[in-house]
Amino acid sequence: MANEDLGKTLRRLRRLASLTQEELAERSGVSVDVIRQLEQGRKHSARLPTLHALANGLGVELTTLLGDPPGVSSSGENDSPRFVAVRRAIMPALWGPAPEPPGPDFSMNRLRERIAGSWTQYHSAEFDTVMKALPDLISDARSATVSGSDDTRSAGFAALGKALQLAGHVAVRMGKTDLALISLERAIDAAGQSSDPLLLPMIVNSTAWTYQRQGRLEDALGIALRAIDDMANAGHTDTADGLKVWGALTMSAATSSARSGDYERAAAIMETAEKEAARVSKLPDGGDNRMVSVFSPSSVRIERVRLAVQYGHPQDALALAKGMRLSKDTPPSWRTWLLLDVARAHTDTGDAAGAVKTLESLRRVAPTWMQHHTLAVAIVRDLWALPNHPPGLRSLAEFLGVCE
Repeated sequence: MANEDLGKTLRRLRRLASLTQEELAERSGVSVDVIRQLEQGRKHSARLPTLHALANGLGVELTTLLGDPPGVSSSGENDSPRFVAVRRAIMPALWGPAPEPPGPDFSMNRLRERIAGSWTQYHSAEFDTVMKALPDLISDARSATVSGSDDTRSAGFAALGKALQLAGHVAVRMGKTDLALISLERAIDAAGQSSDPLLLPMIVNSTAWTYQRQGRLEDALGIALRAIDDMANAGHTDTADGLKVWGALTMSAATSSARSGDYERAAAIMETAEKEAARVSKLPDGGDNRMVSVFSPSSVRIERVRLAVQYGHPQDALALAKGMRLSKDTPPSWRTWLLLDVARAHTDTGDAAGAVKTLESLRRVAPTWMQHHTLAVAIVRDLWALPNHPPGLRSLAEFLGVCE
């Protein structure tokens, strides 16, 4: 993959991990000379296996090294006026006006529906649309927290927690993880004043994900395991919603373990999670799935595929993905990631035709998402560098602007 910023990103991530070039070489199995050439800009490209090894040595996702898929429109302005409005909603100005109670036309049900709809848009990667809605969602939820009714105030804090959690997710997608943690900490404060016992562990899971993005793997694992224990001790896994939240935290713990180099432990955790996921459909349903963590047999299998391919087990990934049937409640973002991971696994095993076939499916399912995804481009670049091109590759390369 060619990327003029690859060397700078590699150097920054290595320094954040407090590693010398020699230490990264030892961890990754990539020669010091290659690392040095990349960081000095004397080498501008590397094949996916090399990038995989470097990412694993750094303890980060491959997309962190390549650059995350865009979370904004083609202008690429993370700090556009729309994003500034999100910042202001998360952190109101010092000495600004206090929230006022909602007006007579206010409806808590409508507010919940708007927040749930924005979560659906988030999972569909409609980040611009979500950013546009977030300031009003947060403002309206804050107003509900100063209502005269105890029930409305409690529900308002729950809505505020979900809105701030969503803002935290969007901030992560913008590459603003410190802002995300601020939003999530305020979401945790709101959750503490609500009557929803599942809201806090859901936000903790989002916080663990943000820690992972910052390379704070021990912190991410620690808070996930504590939340898992707290949920089990409180008996919150006896409902479908409670089990989903527990399951999402469990998958997060597995991811942190894998990135810390303990793939076997991660695989064992995921096997346990998959067994538990089968219970979800047999338990009482809590209602709106859009407001609850994603956890089902399908999502667990997708995550197992992801971990397998990310940590050097492509054959396992393909075996796990074979014949998989996705449940109807699997978000579009999870479906697209599955196809991308399967394409990566085919590439790693030398099956160029299988990779192309999978990427063609991804193009049909999510063409815009694929067109801007750095990893999809990287896979096609690797395939295009092969001496023999399988049928269909040229069309994909032209679609992604890879061929010249």
